[in-house]
Amino acid sequence: MEPKLGDMMKVNPSLTGLTDWIEGQVIDVEHNPFMGLVISIKDNLGRIFFGQSKYFKIA
Repeated sequence: MEPKLGDMMKVNPSLTGLTDWIEGQVIDVEHNPFMGLVISIKDNLGRIFFGQSKYFKIA
């Protein structure tokens, strides 16, 4: 299932380099021909994380 703008998702610590899953709101969904589906989220601290969809799950 492809996320929509405004959906809440969590990003894997292996992508963020942090210890916990980070929850944020989807701000961009891109169909990249080389990377596949790329998702960008913004957390409540204003940090933006983006990467392949395999690093994200629905919150």
